Amino acid sequence: MKRLAAFLLTMTLAAAQAQTAANPDTKLSPAEQSIANANKLIEKNAQNYEAYNALALALSRRARETSGVKFYSMAEDALKKSFEIKPDNFDGERTHVWLLLGKHEFAAAREEAQKLNKKMPDDVMMYGFLTDANVELGNYAEAEKAAQWMLDLRPGNLPGITRAAYLRELLGDVDGALDLMNMAYQSTPPSEVEDAAWIITQMAHLNLSVGRTAEAERELKQALSLFPGYHYALANLAKVRIQQKRFDEAVDLLRHRYSAAPHAENLYDLADALLRAGRKVEAAEAFAEFEQKSLLETAMADNSNHELVFYYADYAHQAGKALEVAEREIARRHDVFTLDSYAWALHVNGRDQDARKQIESALAVGIRSAKLFRHAGEIALAAGDRTAAEKYLRQSAELNALDSDHVGLTLAQIDQPSTERGQQ
Repeated sequence: MKRLAAFLLTMTLAAAQAQTAANPDTKLSPAEQSIANANKLIEKNAQNYEAYNALALALSRRARETSGVKFYSMAEDALKKSFEIKPDNFDGERTHVWLLLGKHEFAAAREEAQKLNKKMPDDVMMYGFLTDANVELGNYAEAEKAAQWMLDLRPGNLPGITRAAYLRELLGDVDGALDLMNMAYQSTPPSEVEDAAWIITQMAHLNLSVGRTAEAERELKQALSLFPGYHYALANLAKVRIQQKRFDEAVDLLRHRYSAAPHAENLYDLADALLRAGRKVEAAEAFAEFEQKSLLETAMADNSNHELVFYYADYAHQAGKALEVAEREIARRHDVFTLDSYAWALHVNGRDQDARKQIESALAVGIRSAKLFRHAGEIALAAGDRTAAEKYLRQSAELNALDSDHVGLTLAQIDQPSTERGQQ
């Protein structure tokens, strides 16, 4: 019984102790502090199942702080210990749902959350997990109901506010989403620096999505000041630099992010930035490595299939492979981003009418996205609907996001004869 506790204690604290020894001014992150506290409780009483639940929860938080999937495995080990001591304890089961969400096992998370919701219908966070799972699966009406239950049960609770904000974004109300995120930020305790950095980064993402680059840059610098090296903030600051045409700086930021979180999707972003910077040889090498890494995980729940679809469609020009991957992912989930990647795969395979149905289903949710509007415009243009194409492409251009160069080219193509378009 004590072996697991000792192992987890060693693994989670050794790095922090080494870091503190090297730099005495370094402070533990909120998740690291929670890990240390949980391990102290386990040292005092190895039969304290609640301490193992606390450890699992803290490790899950550390996974978000670092984007380190290893912490999910460590959290699972802690939960196994909790269930050995007290089978079917509710707090452990609830944390297990969070782990399923973290590992992108959304259907399983939804099923478990529904069971636990029936067992404990007044648990606020269970409605939060139902919101998360349904959003990722594309069940937006069910997600809205669950989020509303969160706010009805406990008005003003932070998890409910942030989930409501994300739903506002998906439904096209960016300013409403920003208001809610700002409300959440104002209510975040000063000690929760990662939570605050996450919220500020989400606000920056929202501002960037509608072309407010200066606001986004200011917020991202604030997030990185609160939580240095934060992978979410680095990714979004790179998007700001790309919009500013400062491509080499974007590359540096994305290298830093990939070094900290070496996931396939992060390598895809780096490869794309290298290409934008004109560093074609480096980009080709990064894309080749991305493809290898992505294929290793393509059948797993936590995958980079969206990026793999766009790699095959837009860079490798292997339309058949793009559709194969897209079909695999659409069998799992129907969120707007999966619908978009599926639509694009259908489009590059010449199935534009089928593609229109998928992209219009995504846009019907209400989302305002330059990338989705651009895809909708190009698909409509290929299908022969010039009026719809112009509408979608102008909506994309008005958002002034990262695809503005592509939008300009495609808008120009609308006024060209179809035979001339086909030659480009």
